[in-house]
Amino acid sequence: MKKLLLLLVGVSAVLGSIAQNPSWMRYPAISPDGSQIVFSYQGNLYVVPAAGGEARALTTHPAYDFEPVWSRDGSKIAFASDRYGNFDVFVIEATGGQPTRLTFASSSDHPSDFTPDGSAVLFSASRQDAAANRQFPSGGLRELYRVPVTGGRPVQLMTTPAENARYNADGSAIVFHDRKGYEDFWRKHHTSAVTRDIWTYTFADGNYEKLSTYEGEDLYPVWAPGSTDIYFTSEMYGNSFNVVKRSADGTFTQVSSFDKHPVRMLSISNDGLLCYSYHGELYTQREGEEPQKLSVTLHDDAKENDYEILRATAGGDFAVSPNGKEIAFIYRGEVFVTSVEGSWTKRITNTPEQERSVDFHPNGRKILYAGERNGSWNVYEAEIAREDEPYFYSATLINEKALLENPEEEFQAQYSPDGKEVAYLEERVILKVLNIESGETRTVLPAKYNYSYADGDQYYAWSPDGKWFAVNYLPGKQWISDMGIVSASGEEEPMDLTRSGFNDWSGTFECNGEVMIWGSNRHGNSNMQGRGGTWDIYAMFLTQKAWDKYRLNEEEYALWKEMKEKETKGDDEEDDDKKSKKKKKDNDDEDEVEALSFDLDGVYERKARLTPMSGNLGGGFLSADGDKLYFFAYENRKWGFYEWDLYKGEMETITSLDRSFGSWELSDDRKHVFVSTGGGFSTIAVSGGKTESVKISAEMELDPQGEREYLFEHVWRQTLKKFYVEDMQGVDWAFYKEAYEPKVKEMTNNQDFAELMSELLGELNASHTGSGAFGESYDDDQSAAFGMLFDWTQDADGLTVTEVLTKGPGDYADSPFEVGSVIKAIDGREIKAGENPWGWFNRKAGETVLLTVVNDGEEKDVRIKAISRGMENELLYERWVKQNREEVEELSGGKVGYVHVRSMGDASMRVVFEEALGRYYECDALIVDTRFNGGGWLHDQLATFLSGEAYVNLVPRGQDLGHEPSTKWKGKSCVLMSESNYSDAHFFPWAYKELEIGPLIGTPVAGTATAVWWETLMNNSMYFGIPMVGTIDKDGNYLENQELQPDYEVVLTPADAAAGNDPQLQKAVEVMLESIED
Repeated sequence: MKKLLLLLVGVSAVLGSIAQNPSWMRYPAISPDGSQIVFSYQGNLYVVPAAGGEARALTTHPAYDFEPVWSRDGSKIAFASDRYGNFDVFVIEATGGQPTRLTFASSSDHPSDFTPDGSAVLFSASRQDAAANRQFPSGGLRELYRVPVTGGRPVQLMTTPAENARYNADGSAIVFHDRKGYEDFWRKHHTSAVTRDIWTYTFADGNYEKLSTYEGEDLYPVWAPGSTDIYFTSEMYGNSFNVVKRSADGTFTQVSSFDKHPVRMLSISNDGLLCYSYHGELYTQREGEEPQKLSVTLHDDAKENDYEILRATAGGDFAVSPNGKEIAFIYRGEVFVTSVEGSWTKRITNTPEQERSVDFHPNGRKILYAGERNGSWNVYEAEIAREDEPYFYSATLINEKALLENPEEEFQAQYSPDGKEVAYLEERVILKVLNIESGETRTVLPAKYNYSYADGDQYYAWSPDGKWFAVNYLPGKQWISDMGIVSASGEEEPMDLTRSGFNDWSGTFECNGEVMIWGSNRHGNSNMQGRGGTWDIYAMFLTQKAWDKYRLNEEEYALWKEMKEKETKGDDEEDDDKKSKKKKKDNDDEDEVEALSFDLDGVYERKARLTPMSGNLGGGFLSADGDKLYFFAYENRKWGFYEWDLYKGEMETITSLDRSFGSWELSDDRKHVFVSTGGGFSTIAVSGGKTESVKISAEMELDPQGEREYLFEHVWRQTLKKFYVEDMQGVDWAFYKEAYEPKVKEMTNNQDFAELMSELLGELNASHTGSGAFGESYDDDQSAAFGMLFDWTQDADGLTVTEVLTKGPGDYADSPFEVGSVIKAIDGREIKAGENPWGWFNRKAGETVLLTVVNDGEEKDVRIKAISRGMENELLYERWVKQNREEVEELSGGKVGYVHVRSMGDASMRVVFEEALGRYYECDALIVDTRFNGGGWLHDQLATFLSGEAYVNLVPRGQDLGHEPSTKWKGKSCVLMSESNYSDAHFFPWAYKELEIGPLIGTPVAGTATAVWWETLMNNSMYFGIPMVGTIDKDGNYLENQELQPDYEVVLTPADAAAGNDPQLQKAVEVMLESIED
């Protein structure tokens, strides 16, 4: 039997390299002759017969390869790969071999076709728009290029977006789908103006023609062989993407009829055989026939090992042991404990799931933490098993048990000061207490008092006697936080101690519980979003005695302290006998803490601002005597730890920290502060500021597959728990979990995994969904820029300048750079026709570059400092705003002003304020452009600003000094909007229209006014979004998916944008001039 068992294990190991019918094959492309299909699986490309069978690997690089396309003769395949940190275009022989890199810019390049003669590859990328282009300068709006298959300079074919573009048979035209704004590519079922449409473009006359009419998504167009008919995917015939045919006469025909999941990545052979991916599997189909699912077998080596070895670092939750000798912390969702002195570090948990929120028991031999296991967050306790082992970091045996393991979410647990009880949060907002001995629980703060936006945003703290809690909670129907106290008995309502319209946060008991301190923005420097942008530390004195002491001046306090010391010394001499008889607890526990007695009558009057100035604070604490405040603050681009003497009024910088400062915890003896910074820990002596590093020496064995399976479960459950409507908008969420979960076992990289989760989340038909991967490392390609626009439509010697950007490297006194200048050489290397200079720009940002410039036949060598692409994009944005501003001023004769709202935040509001009440104060009307605004939280402030109405004039001795309100726009206004408005940039124009301030001009805006939490997953390399806070109008309808209609609908077509024409802006000027005349 043993031999048989070993044999079976061996067979299983061999079969482990065979994937029978893999279930996440994406980006299929059928060969022109219809005999083969190339597809992407686990980041590599494979080729399989069109009838199915065994697939052979075409690429085997560790990078991610996808988006393959065939040359017309079937001899070559182009594809995208991130081998150099971003997606570049490569080409490989269809039979295999070494790929050739064709593109070298640090943008994402996406191939979609070959030219009909096979000489070049068609791809889209965000490089540089043509100088005439009037569309918003966004990296998401890619231009269209072709690049020779033998290598050479990419030539721009279109300056406006043309994604998944395909040539017709003779190369005279292309068909493509457009892109108009922000939305996750994998979202499904939505209908709005931002969804993509199918277009054709004819090269000879530059004519654009829109072919699709459906108000939802239309994607992946391909030409029908031998005709002008188009196949594409669309949801126009139901609730799933299917193949649709558009005939030359404009009629539409449904070709496939799948349900539940979308048809993705359409391609077609020369004889009309369609190929696509459906729910991760490959299909072929001829029009009028049933789809044929391919059976695919892969013989391939594993793409990753069963485990990875990682080095543990700090950065998340941590807790310090009562004796200050150990730190428990979280790394990659696991609990570790490290010694403060020395370099011992021990892993406490070993699960695929996530653990977080650690806390030490008062005896130092137990640790609390939460773990998301068995379908819920639970509270666990780890304990040192052997009595002769005093520390976790050196313990040989550690026992774990569940203290709370229920279907409800339970986390963020803290031991009571005596260690007999545990406080925790149930369902994120209910503060409860568990009595460890009896197992009974009680509710201290019910759910009605709080709302959790992001996990970890709730706060509470035990009082020293374990009888009270300091809590944050919401005062009624206000989404602001007040500080309060509540009895730990669970028998009393909370008492609001702050009662303000400001945010009050993170209260702690100080001075033996007689004082509570917290952070507040009531005196902070107000930002333009309506809330304080900086914070102070406040105190409330819970006893009259503590308040009386605080109000002493420096001399009075010195006298009080001297008398107190004498009194204490006398008491010590008289009470030695009493102290020796003091009742003791068990050896594991500390002395009993005297029960607190608060003077709550008049407590609201015993409040004081402790910090001498507002700032970007990181919290603080009082000295034991309450005479000094210690706090962290961010000043001059670095964190500092400060001491403020409350009686002397003197400030001292104890020490400075680097910018990576994360969080801190005070030792029980209040002599040291432990801080997490730079991936590690340090201790700071409160007296003197001596700083010492804590060494972490631990390796972690990671199960990548187990982690991904957990992350899928986490995303699915988190969305279920936090989505803005409980019914998930009618989506059968359990069904989709069952449909996608088995496929997670085939994930080997973040790109595929994020795409799978985006498909899952996309079923919800909601904004702010989808998943993505962070991916940038030091050795990635990084193209530099010169602050000039070039003519990329020609492949000639040199680079011809079409514009020198204001404030760019080439914009200076006596600059030789001008329109028509030719950059002949870079660092002495001549740019010849047929050469691709993009690779020469790599890693030049910040460096001095020698450019040889030619003007009217004269050469000159010029040194300039190259800038980053990001800096150049900022110059392009400023250029776009200036163009719009100058056109409005010209068309209106200076009567109408223009301002662009880039985002819904403080910085943009300041620009609006400055421009409207500065440059345009004397104008009669204002155009407020919100196009390509991705959101934030500014709707009310901006709408209020634009609704000003003068009610009084200020006139000293006949001189007109203006009016009140003086901080609002009082004239006419309109809002420019487009398909690209998103989130709060939908909310604002909706509010503007609802308040009847002025007209909306442009195109409809998708209903996306829902607040989102973008959660970074525990691997710190992926994220996903949950729309959580819905907005409801006066009729009881959610704004989500409620498209906002303009008063004047004007479309900015690709032809207009390419020609430098902005009809939306021109219409806005026209409407404003008419309003002035009225």
